[in-house]
Amino acid sequence: MSSHGTVAQWMEPDEAHAGELRKLSTLLEASQALSATLDLHAALVRVLEILVRHHGAVRGAVVLRNEDTGEVEIEAAAGAITSGKRPRINASEGIIGQVLSKGTPVVVPRMSSEPSFVHRLSDRPELAQQELSYVSVPITLDRKTIGAVSIDLRYKADRDYNRTAKFVGVVGSMIAQAVRVHRLIAAEKQKLVDENAHLRQELKERYDFSNIIGTSSPMRQVYEQIAQVARTNTTVLLRGESGTGKELIAHALHYNSSRAKKPFIKVSCAALPQDLIESELFGYEKGAFTGAHGTKKGRFEAAEGGTLFLDEVGELNLATQIKLLRVLQEREFERLGGTETIRANIRLIAATNKDLEKAIAAGEFREDLYYRLNVFSIFVPPLRERKPDILLLADYFLEKFSREHGKAVKRISTPAIDMLTSYHWPGNVRELANVMERSVVVCDAQVVHAHHLPPTLQTAEATGTATAATLRDSMEAFEKDALLDALKSARGNRAKAARLLGTTERIFNYRVRKYGIDWRRFKS
Repeated sequence: MSSHGTVAQWMEPDEAHAGELRKLSTLLEASQALSATLDLHAALVRVLEILVRHHGAVRGAVVLRNEDTGEVEIEAAAGAITSGKRPRINASEGIIGQVLSKGTPVVVPRMSSEPSFVHRLSDRPELAQQELSYVSVPITLDRKTIGAVSIDLRYKADRDYNRTAKFVGVVGSMIAQAVRVHRLIAAEKQKLVDENAHLRQELKERYDFSNIIGTSSPMRQVYEQIAQVARTNTTVLLRGESGTGKELIAHALHYNSSRAKKPFIKVSCAALPQDLIESELFGYEKGAFTGAHGTKKGRFEAAEGGTLFLDEVGELNLATQIKLLRVLQEREFERLGGTETIRANIRLIAATNKDLEKAIAAGEFREDLYYRLNVFSIFVPPLRERKPDILLLADYFLEKFSREHGKAVKRISTPAIDMLTSYHWPGNVRELANVMERSVVVCDAQVVHAHHLPPTLQTAEATGTATAATLRDSMEAFEKDALLDALKSARGNRAKAARLLGTTERIFNYRVRKYGIDWRRFKS
């Protein structure tokens, strides 16, 4: 029997062993609490509650030093709180101040005998009922004391307070690593916020009205219309030929509106297959059609609070037009295969190069949708109707593509300018941009000459102008071009211009008179 009793005693853990197991269990739960959420405050409150429940703490608090201000703030508190109030801890002086300044633990076995606590008895009435102990340890990160974790314990004469302080110190180390992760995430989040704000500002600047190039009368009218409607929520219909810059104007309308901080979503109605456009616009529910393995939000939901730009809206099929009409009328829709009604808080901008009036007559476009879209119409003129803007645009693209391709191309020769302004530009601004990029790529000097332009601009059929038909005429045109370029480079200085061409001033002046060139207009 005695032998059996001895075995039983051996199998039952003693009190010290149970205490160690309790500490390990507490540390495990604390670790799980700190890793379970990115909410630092909630995690710290949970850790303090674990100390209260499993380790005999009456209450506890965690204070942290603010990275920006340097001030020490109560981050979390838990435990017995009188009158439902949060424990008041002066985090800048007293024992907490000592822990923070020295970076060493402070243990007070009996609060009632500690002067730092005696004068605060009224603030802690539980001291009058039972004797409490106080343990505070620093929270250290990268060899800097960033805070402290403090707990109140019921006084026990046989308690090993050094072991208790070491145990709380382990908890403090775990908190320090959680703070590190929290601060890294917060810093990364702030970085993303700053980058987002920077990118939005760049977009706003890029699509500012001033970046829309053109001083011609038709463009001034466009500017006036944009200024009138930009800050409203009015539906806008942009009309004009392909390549005239309708998308640029749509961006300008968005980034100069009250919705500028919200999404700008573009949908090319012509680029999407007709059998997919409805699901792209309105989204779909799982099982709506073969291949719909999950729920997907549509472009209307993606643009929530912002602007939805429907490019080539004239290409929508009649079934989609009906759904679009409902959204414009009632500001609500359902996903494909769904029954939930979704509100649409968006501003709609539509664009088309199609004659919608003819499409209505042909039964290809709904008349009621046309009137819903055509609330405020802006006609973007073709490039051939804004001749004064061609050179401005050409210079802009010249500078842009020279920078992008690492070229030192500075200007366009007079004959090349004549060809650019004589061309009828069926592809409008987009075609001009392509022409200037090609010219920069093939140009091996600082000046874009006529021969750098694509062949389509160098024919009478394309330009509508007569070109030189004989070798002599071609040579004379080349010679005149060279004289003009030299005068531009020399700023009207004929002697310098002659040296640039490797000839004498006398011969140079003769050639200038021959071609009727007024050298004075190049003087600066």
